[in-house]
Amino acid sequence: MPVKYDVVALGNAIMDVIAQVDDDFLVRHNIPKARTNLIDPERCDYLYNALPASRIETSGGSAGNTVAGLRSFGATAAFLGKVADDKLGAAYVADMKRIGADFYGSPLKGGPTTARSMIAVTPDGERSMNTYLGASTEFAAADVNARAVASGAWLYLEGYLFDKPAAKTAFIHASEVAQSSGRKVAITMSDVFCIDRHRPSFIHLIRTHCDLVFCNEAELLALYETDDFDGAVNQIRSDSQIAAITRSSKGSLIVSGSDSWVAPVTAAPVVDATGAGDQYAAGVLYGITHGLSLQESARLGNLAAGEVISHIGPRPGVNLRELAMAAGLKV
Repeated sequence: MPVKYDVVALGNAIMDVIAQVDDDFLVRHNIPKARTNLIDPERCDYLYNALPASRIETSGGSAGNTVAGLRSFGATAAFLGKVADDKLGAAYVADMKRIGADFYGSPLKGGPTTARSMIAVTPDGERSMNTYLGASTEFAAADVNARAVASGAWLYLEGYLFDKPAAKTAFIHASEVAQSSGRKVAITMSDVFCIDRHRPSFIHLIRTHCDLVFCNEAELLALYETDDFDGAVNQIRSDSQIAAITRSSKGSLIVSGSDSWVAPVTAAPVVDATGAGDQYAAGVLYGITHGLSLQESARLGNLAAGEVISHIGPRPGVNLRELAMAAGLKV
């Protein structure tokens, strides 16, 4: 089958509700800071009403944000996910189509509503995400569109979706479809708590089905249960063909076999860190699928992450391709 998409992403289809708050807001509403907290529908409604009226509502989800970044760079992309047969679900699908990405997935009828995440952003730019996963976690192997996966040069898996057994089965199935079609597979670790819940499964998936792993420094250390960064880097070298590791102000580290490249970042004020890792992945995947070196790809990732943290919201506020060209980077 010919390649139709540079990247086909599989992840949680979530509508994001984002608002700037102070730290007292977190205390008053019992929100753990800088973490992803899974909540029930009642808690979701409570926090929605508690957030300031200036809140922003946008289609989100980690992999969905990466797809938006890929499209901003000019890549072709598709998204596989599960929404409910409701207004929020229809809005999510419409938003994907608006940015030029194809959406694959039949809406869920008679079950949980479309997922929402209440994201509280404090003055230091940290985001505390309170997520009702709703219909998104009902994604199963039967929802994997094999033709779509087979027509993507890369399959990109979102670690957040890994909580239910059915989703794990879907990951394996989608990865095997991609591999049997001669495609590559990438995964993002998503969150330390997610790793803590599924460490053995993640390590097995990385070793047997993945060509590229995205993680930040904390996630890498959590994956291998160590405080030794260099030791963890050496472990992921042997487990994955490529690893892309973000380290905040230290930039990002790309490792492949015995080779390593550091891509520095330019320090800038952080308005909202939501989506930084998602956009970094978008830049790296764009570069890899367009013939750029790993180091050049990492520079695009840093550029995209730097852009998204400069404003509220998890998706690019400007055209990333034009931004990269203005910065003298290859695209």
